[in-house]
Amino acid sequence: MPQPLDLMPTLLQGLWVTVQVYLGAAVFVLVCGVVVGSMRSSRHRWLRWPAKGYILGFRGVPALVLLFWFYYVMPAIGLRLPALAAGILALGLNFGAYAAELVRGAIAAVPSGQTEAAIALNMTPMQRMIRVIGPQATLRALPPMGSLNIELMKNTALVFFIGLHDLTFQGRILQNDTQRTVQIFTLALAMYFVLALCIMAASRGLERVMGRGMQGGAR
Repeated sequence: MPQPLDLMPTLLQGLWVTVQVYLGAAVFVLVCGVVVGSMRSSRHRWLRWPAKGYILGFRGVPALVLLFWFYYVMPAIGLRLPALAAGILALGLNFGAYAAELVRGAIAAVPSGQTEAAIALNMTPMQRMIRVIGPQATLRALPPMGSLNIELMKNTALVFFIGLHDLTFQGRILQNDTQRTVQIFTLALAMYFVLALCIMAASRGLERVMGRGMQGGAR
């Protein structure tokens, strides 16, 4: 009968795949959030409307359906993606839409007086975004973005359905081979929980660093 330590190598292999999916998707989410959120906040319609369409479209589609579409439908039209790429792309696009709305809200929450002061100093729109609006919006966006990243990490378990050997997939393989359901999925649960704690700690650490930076810049 396998002991818990005997199960760890297989579960750790799955954990590494889960981490790869999460990190790849998190980068995608960050880029989409900043770019699309900034577009959504623009005063130019030709930037706002495509961003609004992306947010509405991808927030209205389940992540699992997107996974199936990228992995099973795209080959039918001549575009075949590896399971890892399909998982990262589907989760990145789905959660990127939520991140974009968080960024838009954070930008909108910056007091208008800050923008007016930057205009009075003859800053260009780019300078205003980088030096005034961006840092304050970032500080406001970090707490909800940390929560969104935890949700993203938990949703990496969906890649199980496209055959990617993540932590959940490896747990199912071990369960079929050993019938040690309680031990296997208790260990898997603990691993997901530790990942969530790491993401939470990183988010709070970044909040403290950004907060100290803002206070130092205000002196």
